[in-house]
Amino acid sequence: MIEKELTIKNTVINNRVVFQPMEGCDCGEDGAPGGLTVMKYLKAAEGGAGVVWFEACAVCPEGRTNVRQMMITEQNAGKFRSLLQMMREIAKEKQIYILQLTHSGRQSVVPLCAYHNSVYEEKRPVTDENIVTDEYLDTLPDKYAAAAKLAVEAGFDGVDIKSCHGYLLQELLSAYDRPGKYGGSFENRTRLYSDCIGAVKAAVPDGTLICTRLGVSDMVPYPNGFGCDENGKLDLSEPDRLIDGLVKRGIDILNVTVGNPYYNPHVNRPYRKGAYLPPEPPETGLLRFRTVEKHIKNRYPSLAVVGSGLSYYRGKAVDEAEKLLADGVCDLVGFGRLSIAYPEFYNDYLNGSLDPGKCCLCCSKCTELMRGKRESGCAVFNGYYRESYKEMKR
Repeated sequence: MIEKELTIKNTVINNRVVFQPMEGCDCGEDGAPGGLTVMKYLKAAEGGAGVVWFEACAVCPEGRTNVRQMMITEQNAGKFRSLLQMMREIAKEKQIYILQLTHSGRQSVVPLCAYHNSVYEEKRPVTDENIVTDEYLDTLPDKYAAAAKLAVEAGFDGVDIKSCHGYLLQELLSAYDRPGKYGGSFENRTRLYSDCIGAVKAAVPDGTLICTRLGVSDMVPYPNGFGCDENGKLDLSEPDRLIDGLVKRGIDILNVTVGNPYYNPHVNRPYRKGAYLPPEPPETGLLRFRTVEKHIKNRYPSLAVVGSGLSYYRGKAVDEAEKLLADGVCDLVGFGRLSIAYPEFYNDYLNGSLDPGKCCLCCSKCTELMRGKRESGCAVFNGYYRESYKEMKR
């Protein structure tokens, strides 16, 4: 099943494997791919995935999480074009390339928040000056559209209007108490997300894949999180309404995620060991992913769904992905941390030579590097990042 083609809007995807967006914090200050960025994506091209989903790319300078985050501009778009050309030359079969467009909001270098969130601000307090105005939010659809237009001109097959992990579009979904046209009612809280999708669709050719990575639930207690009840448990009533609208808007691929890595990292990245003891066993998180993905697929059978959380299974990850595909849980299977630790895993699987010893350990060292303001990569199997991690810990 994993080797089977999938056609979406006249775009043929050669297999069901997706290399998920994984930030490296290694671009140039202008946002163009740096040396480490290029190496990562050339390895991804060699890895044989049907889809390479590029990492978070800011739509404006103030929306970057750090000064090395990816950002496409008129001045550097040629460097993205060159990278994609190199990838297509290396890839043995045609791959689909999607660029994830984002505004980091609360996690920007200078926080730009939708509202005061008592849960998130325990770790990173902000002032009223960090709350963005309606007038500022009004400018963002054009910025998403401009970035999307540049992406397609550079050679990307699709773009992702990102709404997850507590970034700006996602945080607006839980802006229950925000005044004005972007807060309060469901229609207001989803307004900017919808407007950005509409602006992007109008800016790109009809054949472009319109995608979104959606945080179906923040797993943060209401009213500080979306898709949750007062205890932080799943409540899919509003996510269902939101996805209804996404389908009507013409979204082609929904890449599912859950949780907020800045608050509950074990939710979207179940792990075996890490910086803290999670309050739930990893099996709980893995079952949650399956439950949410199956729920969405049952409600929207024509919508292409990407499953997540598979890196946890290490050497059995592809086998587990096959089960999800066979059971109709999702249409595509996403691998994030595994694609960084062992980018050739899929080709090795096809050749019968997959090495479990090379698979991601789910130790979160890559995330620790990112939080430590360093270039992020596998600190177990890659010598460069391993030395950087040791240096950070000294």
